[in-house]
Amino acid sequence: MEHLFGQEWEIVPAGGETGRAFYAKHEEQRLFLKKNSSPFLAVLSAEGIVPKLVWTKRLENGDVVTAQQWMNGRELEQAEMNNERVAKLLKKIHSSKPLLGMLKRLGKSALYPNMLLRMIEEQIDGELKQEQIVIDSVAFLKKELVNIQCDEKTVCHCDVNHNNWLLTENNQLFLIDWDGAMIADPAIDLGMLLYWYIPKVEWASWVERYGRSLTDDLLLRMKWYVIAQTLTAIQWHKNKHRTQEMEKWLHFLKNIYAN
Repeated sequence: MEHLFGQEWEIVPAGGETGRAFYAKHEEQRLFLKKNSSPFLAVLSAEGIVPKLVWTKRLENGDVVTAQQWMNGRELEQAEMNNERVAKLLKKIHSSKPLLGMLKRLGKSALYPNMLLRMIEEQIDGELKQEQIVIDSVAFLKKELVNIQCDEKTVCHCDVNHNNWLLTENNQLFLIDWDGAMIADPAIDLGMLLYWYIPKVEWASWVERYGRSLTDDLLLRMKWYVIAQTLTAIQWHKNKHRTQEMEKWLHFLKNIYAN
């Protein structure tokens, strides 16, 4: 990475799971660098959903490095997920034809519920399959599969955690970290956001700000996808031996049925 810049540039890892992100700094110039980002980043930048893409360069070893504007700011607080701007930006993403067109050109096909259910049944290990809450959850997914079919397929971020929302010092809002983006039912984003952050009594008004009505059909689809994503998260943390995180997601799974 260093040979892209002169010796005067300071380049440090930006953290994250993949180890592919870096910060580059020289005097007043600052960039956010990432190795092997998807070409999808260019469209996200053009749509104003992520900080501006400055340049893209291919290295001799075949790696592609992208540089984005370094935006001083902070992640959203959990309570701020109820902000109207969050709903509006998520609606913009779900409605974007350029984003959808680019993902399709990159070879992404739509994720359907039966595909997700099959993945979950294959991923969940024998130990977790003994947990009653997991047994009940898989049974729910199977039972409701025929009732959650939806023709609407949009670009979904699939990890709308408050940590991925960047509010800059000049009050711009971005949704970052698009590595898990998919073409799917928008309920996959809406459900996780509402269940995690929004009191149920405020769901209808949040969804109205997003631009639609909170119908029984949408409620069922959101619940189905939240349970599916939660099962996936539980197994993922178990595989990483993150027992505390796994227990947190198991607790969240139990709370879903209380809603």
